[in-house]
Order: sequence, then C-alpha cells, then structure tokens
Amino acid sequence: MEIFQTIWTAMTTPNETALSIIGFLSCFIDTFVNMLLFTTLLDIKCSKKAKIIYVIAMGLLAFFSRTLIPDPYATFVNLIMGFVFIKFILKTNIVKSLIALFIPIVLSTILELFMFQFYSSALQIPYEFVMTIAIYRFLFTFSIYFCVFIIYKIIYYFKFHINLENMTRKNKILFTINALLGIIAIATQLFLIAFYNDKVPIPITIVSMISLLGYFLISIYNILNTTKLDTTSQNLEEAQLYNKTLILLHDSMRGFKHDFNNIVQGIGGYIDTNNMEGLKKYYSQLLKDCNRVNNLTALNPTVINNPAIYNIMASKYHKADEIGVQINLGVFLDLNEIEKYMKIYEFTRILGILMDNAIEAAEECENKIVHVSFRKEEKRNRLVMVIENTYKNKDIDTEKIFEKDFSTKSAKTNSGLGLWEVRQILKKNNNLNLYTTKNEEYFIQQFEIYY
Repeated sequence: MEIFQTIWTAMTTPNETALSIIGFLSCFIDTFVNMLLFTTLLDIKCSKKAKIIYVIAMGLLAFFSRTLIPDPYATFVNLIMGFVFIKFILKTNIVKSLIALFIPIVLSTILELFMFQFYSSALQIPYEFVMTIAIYRFLFTFSIYFCVFIIYKIIYYFKFHINLENMTRKNKILFTINALLGIIAIATQLFLIAFYNDKVPIPITIVSMISLLGYFLISIYNILNTTKLDTTSQNLEEAQLYNKTLILLHDSMRGFKHDFNNIVQGIGGYIDTNNMEGLKKYYSQLLKDCNRVNNLTALNPTVINNPAIYNIMASKYHKADEIGVQINLGVFLDLNEIEKYMKIYEFTRILGILMDNAIEAAEECENKIVHVSFRKEEKRNRLVMVIENTYKNKDIDTEKIFEKDFSTKSAKTNSGLGLWEVRQILKKNNNLNLYTTKNEEYFIQQFEIYY
C-alpha cells in the first residue's frame, strides 16, 4: 500500500523522476502513432522490421535530444534526424520524407494548442501543472496521441491516401521548398507557444491555431490538386499517344481489308505457276506488314501497363515509324514489377537512351530493324530487357561507347553522354547489369534487374 501511495505522490506532485519516465514513454508512443499516420496517409510500404527500427531509433533520439540539448535546438535536431530516419530506414523518396515529417508536426502543434486551451480553460489546470506534474503531463500528452490515433483509424478505414507518384520534377522541387519553409515556420511557432503560452492573450492563441489549421488544410488541398493535375496531364499524354496508335492500327487494318482480295490473288498467281521463290519473297514482304500490325496491337496500355514505360515506348515507336525503322515488341511480364526493384525514373532514362541509340543505328542500315523484349526469368531471380538492332559499323568498341563524350555520330547536337549516364546509374545500384554484345547482324543490349 505504501508503494502505491509513493507512486501517487510522485505522480501528483512535482517530481523529476516521474516526469522523466513519462517523457521517455511518450517519445516512443509519439513516434509510433505518427508513423502509423504518415505511412497510411502516404501509402508508404515498408517491412515490420523497418518500422520497429524506426520507432526505436526515433524514440531514443527524441528522448536524448530533449534531455541533453536545450530548446529550440533539440527541435531542429529532431527535424533533421527525423527526415534522415524516414528517408533511409523506411526507404522513401525526398518528397514523401518531407511530407511524413511535415504532417505530424502540424497536427501535433494544432492539437497541443487546443489541449492547452482545454486544460487551462475548461479544466482550470494551469500551464505550470501540465509541465511539472506527471499525472497532468500524462493526461495531456496521451490525449494528443489518442487524437492522432483516431485520425489514423479514420484514414485507414476510408482508405484515404495522398498519391505523389505522378508529380512532375518541377512540382516536386516547388513542394520540397514549400514544405521546408513550412516546417521551419511551424517549429519556430511551436517553440514560441511552448515558452510564452501563459503570457500570450487567448485571442492571439486562437488566431494562431486557426492560421496553423488553415495552412495545414490548404497545403494538403494543394498537394492533392497538384497530384491530380499531374495525373491528368500524364493520362492525357498517354491517351494522345494511344489514339495515334489506334489511328495507325485502324488505317493498317483498313488497308489489309481493302487489299485482301488482291493479296490472295497474288498468292494464287505464284501457286498456279509453282513459283516458290517468288512466293517466298512475296510472303516475306507481306509478313513485314503483318508484323507492323501485330506490334501496333502490342503497343497498348493494357500490355505495357506502366504509364511511364508506355509513354517512352509509344513515342519511340512513332519516331521510328516516321523514319522507316521497324520495331518488333514482345512483353512477357507485368512491367509494374520493375518499380519494386529499381526507381522507375532511372529505368525510363535507361530505356530512352538505349532505344534512341538503337533507332539511330538501325536507320543507317538497309534492314532497319529493332527488336525489344521484356521478360521475367524466375529461376535466375531477374527481370530482363533486351534491345537488338541492326547496325552498320561492325568495328564499334563495346567498351569505349560508355566513355564520357564518346559518340559514333558526327552531329554536334549529340553530346556522347547517353551511355555514360547509363553506366553512372548502374554504379549506384548493385542489382543492375548491362551486357553489351554484337554479332554479324545485331548489336545487343541486355539489361538485367536482379531481385
């Protein structure tokens, strides 16, 4: 009984040990509920192990920084290291890391302001009691965490996610700058409120709460609108490319339908005269047109089901078609799998560079042909993209082409950086390989993604 009395006394009177225990626990609970919130809202996929490591690392950092570093410096240390932990432990991009940092700060600041007013006005508990008495600190902090947890549950139930995957590079930069400035402003405001809450008039505090809430809502609204606009623009571009493909396919099918009788009569003529050599030549010419129709059929968003890859392939196909280069396409995997094992931005850069080189080399040849295939090799745990093209310069050095500023083209507009940039991407990723070979007919680039 005496033990309970001692604990109750420690909780209801100023006691540094009790406050330290409450502070230690709150650091981990705060990290946990905020992580639930931003990983759900931003649809961040990470393992349970990564989440545990993040909660432990961030919780310990928050406790020791608050204990050893004076404010406001502790706040800024937590912000910087919080960004680093989210980026590298949960493995997100820079924009998502900033938003993941930004949302809990804004939400916690708003909730703290409301809770301070609630405790001081409704419950008549002075600010000093909240800061110095453990039971009031416990009720204050855990009521905030409970509110955050309820918001997380609502987001989870309604499956509300902020999709940032389709943001343009320009919008990402603008948003990053905006988020950084917002985080600094809110951190500074939080510091001022914490130290001068008892001296600032209530109307000023209310105005501050409303402005912070307004800033938070407007920021989220702008993020959603920007993402929707980026997605709409990308879908429109994809639709325009697909529409161009459908027009070509329609014209080709009309041509075949119109000439079908003539084609059959032509075949009959060779058969009647038993001219097999002529029939073989006729067939090979007919096969080229058939392959063109087949490739146009394959150039479909449902087959090339990744929007970024589809846009690259569609634009390169139409570019090749205009200069008489025939592209034969085979897709034997779900292209969205590529995003699991490498950045899609880097993959499309590599794809674009290799396709440009293949089309330009094939254009110089009598037989202007490029073969492109995507396949999955489960036994070797890899995804493979192979680009083969006819080429004229049989003496080309397959190692020298990757050197900076090296180019086989004489035009000044060609900088010779394409394949050098590909090699830089390969150096940054230990699960990527590019094998360059050649034979008498084809120059071959085999790009491999291991998983």
